[in-house]
Amino acid sequence: MSRDPALPEPPSRRLLLKGAAAAGALAAVPAAPAAARPAEPARPPKPAPFVNPLVRNRADPHIHRHKDGRYYFTATAPEYDRIVLRRSRTLNGLGAAAESVIWRAHPTGPMGAHIWAPELHRIGGKWYVYFASAPAEDVWAIRIWVLENAHPDPFQGTWVEKGQVKTAWETFSLDATTFTHRGRRYLAWAQHEPGMDNNTGIFLSEMANPWTLKGPQVRLSTPEYDWECVGFKVNEGPYVLKRNGRLFMTYSASATDANYCVGLLTADADSHLLDPLSWSKSPTPVFTSDDTTRQYGPGHNCFTVAEDGRTDVLVYHARQYKEIAGDPLNDPNRHTRVQTFGWKPDGTPDFGTPVADTATAGG
Repeated sequence: MSRDPALPEPPSRRLLLKGAAAAGALAAVPAAPAAARPAEPARPPKPAPFVNPLVRNRADPHIHRHKDGRYYFTATAPEYDRIVLRRSRTLNGLGAAAESVIWRAHPTGPMGAHIWAPELHRIGGKWYVYFASAPAEDVWAIRIWVLENAHPDPFQGTWVEKGQVKTAWETFSLDATTFTHRGRRYLAWAQHEPGMDNNTGIFLSEMANPWTLKGPQVRLSTPEYDWECVGFKVNEGPYVLKRNGRLFMTYSASATDANYCVGLLTADADSHLLDPLSWSKSPTPVFTSDDTTRQYGPGHNCFTVAEDGRTDVLVYHARQYKEIAGDPLNDPNRHTRVQTFGWKPDGTPDFGTPVADTATAGG
């Protein structure tokens, strides 16, 4: 969000009188030619209309806008066997950008199956990828893992496996994201808590370094409303947006079909983030399927800004149809989508509804 520029100080009375005395002489001087006049400050270009879907067959999208002016994109490939990366100077350009495989699943052992939901982050002068995976021999023993690359260009250098992010329990865990607030780095993620009658809740911890939790580990949300418990009792895919003196944490709920939707947690920026009571939960979802635009199961979102550096952009995946044959996880047609969003008078985000597909020349 932009700030209003500071107003200039009013001129002194002496300057006003001096300027009036010189007005006649100045009037006799011909105006400078247009070419000699100082140019007006360049305005950021207005963002181009987005083309949707932006990237086909890529779920759980994450877009990082780096200081080099480029957008870096990664997401879940439907084969669940690799981590991919694209980059472009524009958001629309990501759709046609060349895609590089920066890491592949191991043929056996840990990190051998279900390579899900990678996120690319720049921390302390290095690149990090957070992702979920399971052993090739136990494909549902999914945990959170981290890669590190010290090269300035994430397409080059070596991606080093830093290991598993150790949480309080050795249980199903995934969808890690990291953010800083007031000099402290945090990790938010989804995990099954022993003894809880659900699939996953949302957890938060401070970090000692980019691959180690400092603790304590606290639960911020568990599926409790009907819309969070359709098919599966799921809270997953957290992502943080800081604005208007608050932190907003979106998350996704229910099964990964047309019931998938986005919920919202909110905390005051001055609150103690590791106190669950600091976070309030919206009793209704804030982004859902829409029959009018024919977009189903929107979720696992992140946020970025458009090329003007000011326009807020929601990044998410959705399908173009409601009916799915078999397990939704075997359906490859969750496409990455982007759209701008605004803000309500109370300072909370207004995501609207998932936008329709972009019309093509062929109809």
